[in-house]
Amino acid sequence: MNLIIDVGNSFVKLAVFQGDTLKFKKSVELETILDEIKELKQNFPIKRAIVSSVGKLNAYDAEQIAKHFRVLVLNSETNLPFTNLYQTPKTLGVDRIALVSGAAGQFPNEDVLIIDAGTCITYDFINSENEYLGGAISPGVRMRYEALNNLTANLPLLDTEQPKHIIGGSTQQSIHSGVVHGILNEIDGAVQAYRLKYPDLTVILTGGDTNFLSKQLKSSIFANPNFLLEGLNYILQFNSNE
Repeated sequence: MNLIIDVGNSFVKLAVFQGDTLKFKKSVELETILDEIKELKQNFPIKRAIVSSVGKLNAYDAEQIAKHFRVLVLNSETNLPFTNLYQTPKTLGVDRIALVSGAAGQFPNEDVLIIDAGTCITYDFINSENEYLGGAISPGVRMRYEALNNLTANLPLLDTEQPKHIIGGSTQQSIHSGVVHGILNEIDGAVQAYRLKYPDLTVILTGGDTNFLSKQLKSSIFANPNFLLEGLNYILQFNSNE
């Protein structure tokens, strides 16, 4: 079995895979990661682990994890299941690497656009020749709400909410309409632009806002909130000699 450790800035996503099948997943606080991993080791016969960290995993925690499993730490030097044509490969985030790897594993010989709707919205494209060409990065849902509040004098900070109408009849309604419809139109527009060049395009939507956005999009997509975890598992399998 494989253990997936996806370290964010505040939380860690832990997942256990048996082959390609997700058996367990949980989000935990970074401070409790070692206790959580010890419990997982007692419950599952885990042999290997992969660590993907966009946050801060301290050296002690990393050393302790390595005592329990054969650990692969994902970085720009990791052997990947696709050809990376990104012009600055060392700056490509490990989360984006994982997403592209998931596409390479699950949709071989296809043109695939992966949209990750999280803190930022990232767009990553891999073609049918298994070549990663790049993509785009834009502000996510919460970042847009917060930017309107932080960068203006009078606009309030609102909780995320689905607008009832395109026309906002108040300041709060206008903010909801601007943020949400702006993102939906951005995503639909990006998909349409890609499909002009790649008519058989497969589109994956993942990330924390998957469920909030997926039912509102006009474009045909596959919604999979676990796609990044699946991509990390595929990288670990790809680098295994077993």
